[in-house]
Amino acid sequence: MDLLLDSGRAPGDILVLTTGEQHPWAAHELSFGEAAYWAQHESGDDVFFAGAAAADRVNARPVVIVAVNGGEAVADALTGARERAGALLIVCGDPQRINAVLGAGV
Repeated sequence: MDLLLDSGRAPGDILVLTTGEQHPWAAHELSFGEAAYWAQHESGDDVFFAGAAAADRVNARPVVIVAVNGGEAVADALTGARERAGALLIVCGDPQRINAVLGAGV
């Protein structure tokens, strides 16, 4: 993500989805309540972190990063991420797991 920001991408262009545990930023922001958390998403001013299970609630952004960090619904997460990525989809995690899912036709 730092490389994207350093290359000129605006923070609001980036959505990060996690397939397992929430990213620490998301967990922290959710501690202030769902309304405040989702208001940050709607403002679109900064990088937004969400669990893949909530992907149906997030808006499309030019860049979507998927952190495959556990969870069972990786294929669904990748499908949702691909639908929301306007220009660039980045998938991070165990290459064997990712390739197994991608090889299954996601």
